[in-house]
Amino acid sequence: MLSTTLMTHDNWDGPGPWWPLIPLFWIAFIVLLFAIFGRFGRRRWHHGSYSGESRLAERYAAGEIDEEEYRERLAVLREAGPKGPGR
Repeated sequence: MLSTTLMTHDNWDGPGPWWPLIPLFWIAFIVLLFAIFGRFGRRRWHHGSYSGESRLAERYAAGEIDEEEYRERLAVLREAGPKGPGR
């Protein structure tokens, strides 16, 4: 008796024509999160541990430049200070 009552009073016509908007919303939300956190993560990485002095020290350690050139370039970097986009 209960099953026939439920079957006769069922007026649900399905999810409707708007159902694709829900997955599209979540996809857009996830892409937005990746874009925001990716931008801040890259900015922190470039400003933090991989500055010009770090790259210069790596080149010196690898033997690409000698001590004199290292000291000259280091003095120029420290004299100029942090400049560039976003600084």
